[in-house]
Amino acid sequence: MAENRNNKAGLYVISGPSGVGKSTITREVIRRCEDVYLSVSATTRPKSEQEVHGRDYWFISREEFEHGIEQGRFLEWAEVYGNLYGTPRDKVEQRLEHGGNVLLEIDVQGGRQIKQARPDAVLIFIMPPSPEQLAERMYKRGRDEKEVASVRLGGAEKEIEQAKGWYDKWVVNDDLEKAINEVIDIVHS
Repeated sequence: MAENRNNKAGLYVISGPSGVGKSTITREVIRRCEDVYLSVSATTRPKSEQEVHGRDYWFISREEFEHGIEQGRFLEWAEVYGNLYGTPRDKVEQRLEHGGNVLLEIDVQGGRQIKQARPDAVLIFIMPPSPEQLAERMYKRGRDEKEVASVRLGGAEKEIEQAKGWYDKWVVNDDLEKAINEVIDIVHS
């Protein structure tokens, strides 16, 4: 069932530690709300065979990305493992001008940049019920080796600490359906 309860467009950021469920929550909010759009990031990393330009990422050259940085074309950007990633300002502003709410799923560093560029943005941090449950989720999803998962868990505390003072809303994902509905309520409030 698609929801559309909001007449005023807004910019929303979802962040949280790896394994907390932010991608699942983001996908469900987008699926259930006809007035909420996911921002597609730009990147300089190579496109995989499964990815689609404009759906998964905007795949651009490093030169084009760096020129975009100089021109102020990104609301936020970062270099991760030698590749640049960023949120194209024009795409977000076009959606907002047409009355759509825009949702970004990015890290805390990006969220802070967004808040500085757009103080009206609402930053939502997804919290695990506990560090133990986050660890259990990470191991169960099986994407990471135990050593990598341990490093990510160590980063979770740091990420939570960095979010304090910047993030407007905190949603504990102890029940997925409840967490999805909380985010939908934040977007439509």
